Amino acid sequence: MSGALSDYQVFTKPAELHKAINTLRGLVAGINSDAEVDGKEIQELVHWCELHSPLRDRHPFSEILPVVERACEDGVISEEESKDILWLCNNFVDNSSYYDAITSSIQFLSGLVHGLMADGELGDKEIFKLKSWMESNDFLAGTYPFDEINSLLYTVLADKVITKEEREQLMAFFGNIIDFTSSYNLVEKDFNELKNKYSISGICAMCPEITFEDKTFCFTGESYRTTRTEMGNIVKKLGGQVRSGVSAKTDYLIVGNAGNQCWAYSCYGRKIEDAVQIRKDGGNVIIVNETDFWDAVDDALAGIEK
Repeated sequence: MSGALSDYQVFTKPAELHKAINTLRGLVAGINSDAEVDGKEIQELVHWCELHSPLRDRHPFSEILPVVERACEDGVISEEESKDILWLCNNFVDNSSYYDAITSSIQFLSGLVHGLMADGELGDKEIFKLKSWMESNDFLAGTYPFDEINSLLYTVLADKVITKEEREQLMAFFGNIIDFTSSYNLVEKDFNELKNKYSISGICAMCPEITFEDKTFCFTGESYRTTRTEMGNIVKKLGGQVRSGVSAKTDYLIVGNAGNQCWAYSCYGRKIEDAVQIRKDGGNVIIVNETDFWDAVDDALAGIEK
């Protein structure tokens, strides 16, 4: 515990305090998402208070910590107690100019995901609560990890049935978002095992076979290697065609991964969703990460046939 506490004792900048409060807001909202708060979830909230106890004499923790601790005393966080905590946090955050709405909301989302997973399980109510929040905050489109989560939820909920595999796929991706250093119950190793077990189907094909002659390509996201125009010129040189939008006639949607933390889960909004829907409708569009695209390009330019 003492080692973890030292990480929080350096919280002296307003922006760092702001981030902590936004994360708490999300954590409380996530814990209450299924209207059933158990002991493990209470432990997560108590742990948050313990981690931030060195800041007890500092505003706004001097106001927030006592309220959270009182709410946790009986092992049950009522709806009214949850509202009190969120109101207090919002009262501080809304009066702050340190971060813009996008940054604050992404910090909230991080805390929300942590709260959803606080007991180590992900229920249907929690998944639908997350989906509802995403729909209400679609102004975050284009930011990490909003796009990634949004596209995963789209795929998982398309048939309105959440399978065990889909549930674990979501949990695997959440392992990229949760701050395990601030968690009491959640262990990073468990999530790494899920990430090793699953590659997210329906987003990026794993090691796909790519040919260029008479094939139609579309691009989304940014490349780590060159511009989208140059990628299109290479496709044309190899006998393919390039289109700006995804359709049933698209053979490959190439997903750029510049700046993305985990390419296997790369998603970039509308084009990905269009491609996923086309695949569900029986279309043959293949969603490809740019790493595989460049491998195919290099082989084609070198005259190597697979």
